[in-house]
Amino acid sequence: MTTANDLLIDGFGRVRESVRAVLEGLDEDRLAARPDSHGNSVAWLVWHLSRVQDDHVADAAGAEQLWTSGGWVERFRLPFDVGATGYGHGAEEVAQVRAPADLLDAYHEAVHRASVDYVATLADEDYARIVDERWDPPVTLAVRLVSVLNDTTQHVGQAAYVWGLLQRD
Repeated sequence: MTTANDLLIDGFGRVRESVRAVLEGLDEDRLAARPDSHGNSVAWLVWHLSRVQDDHVADAAGAEQLWTSGGWVERFRLPFDVGATGYGHGAEEVAQVRAPADLLDAYHEAVHRASVDYVATLADEDYARIVDERWDPPVTLAVRLVSVLNDTTQHVGQAAYVWGLLQRD
């Protein structure tokens, strides 16, 4: 029997595979390339999707984000507030995200591993727990995890699109 845990772990695994694929063969300049002056780069998209997953899953788990606890903020050395996830970033901030593929990949791998390790511990009844009361209706753990999976899937798809545009150059 397939469980909710199995489905979420599979979904996050598919995102992980796609992140690896989209980073492959791109140097730092290509990762930072953008379709136009207002578009997102592969580097920003992968950083952002990893940051959002790290932020949201850590919050739901009651854990510290890997961004800070794992020293990633120091490794990336981005000119943003330590809590920045990319939400609300404009063209200027997007242009400031420069990182090599191995760093982006390693951070995403760490976030992925923490996410699936957390999901593997969940019991069916855990999914009904309210994790965010700022919304109406309040957000359950199930809704939050599906939302994170949806967000990461969309962003890795956008990164794949930009990657495809880069292959034409």
